[in-house]
Amino acid sequence: MQQNSIARLGNTGLSTVSDLGRMGLYLLQMIQGCFRFPFRFSEFMRQMHFIGAGSLVVIFFTAASTGMVLGLQGYYSLHKFGAEGMLGSAVSLTLIMELGPVLTALMVAGRAGSAMCAELGIMRISEQIDALDCMAVDPFRYLISPKLVAAIISVPLLTALFDVVGIAGGYVAGVQLMGVNPGSFIDGMQNSVTNHDIWLGTVKSFVFALIIVWICTGRGYFVHMIKGVGYGARSVSKVTTQAVVLSSISVLVLDYLITAILI
Repeated sequence: MQQNSIARLGNTGLSTVSDLGRMGLYLLQMIQGCFRFPFRFSEFMRQMHFIGAGSLVVIFFTAASTGMVLGLQGYYSLHKFGAEGMLGSAVSLTLIMELGPVLTALMVAGRAGSAMCAELGIMRISEQIDALDCMAVDPFRYLISPKLVAAIISVPLLTALFDVVGIAGGYVAGVQLMGVNPGSFIDGMQNSVTNHDIWLGTVKSFVFALIIVWICTGRGYFVHMIKGVGYGARSVSKVTTQAVVLSSISVLVLDYLITAILI
């Protein structure tokens, strides 16, 4: 019994190390595919529309609700200390440095990342990727790299939209509903937000975009090699769930690490 437990532990460790190495090489090939010509501009535009324009509605409503909640909660907390004038500073810094990049990445991972994983997973089990290899077509340049470039461009833009809409929502909740002086709100925001804060949020959005595409497409691409998921339609559903969970956890962990390093 003890030997079986040790054997299972060893097999789990070996499969984990193998998976990490496979994903590391996959990341290098994915980045290299961005610089191989001819670049698939039509696929890039399709992914831009899917990841960027297709996420506008969910980003808009998430940002508006988040900003309004921040406005109400911030007013409730600051009112205890007579510091309602700092509401603009609190809302803008929270959104630009933390909630904007993180919530945008989580929304994109749930909406677009799951779709990318399922698409590549279905192509793998239906042997479409193998067919590309047989025709000497680079699957990274053909399928994956356009998704990476589109995400790296779309996610920072979606994050900027999230910040603007969230701050507007905080303004509506704090100024229009709770009666905070509008001049104090805007002045606090202008005096507290620096270029470093904006740069920090932008760096996070770029890193999160890379992580989402890497994990989500990688899980789908290697669906036939992942231990314990089987093969077929059920395996695609399992790796899609796994991809969203892993990418979401990675975003949260990297958010802390980037903040600790760059703040």
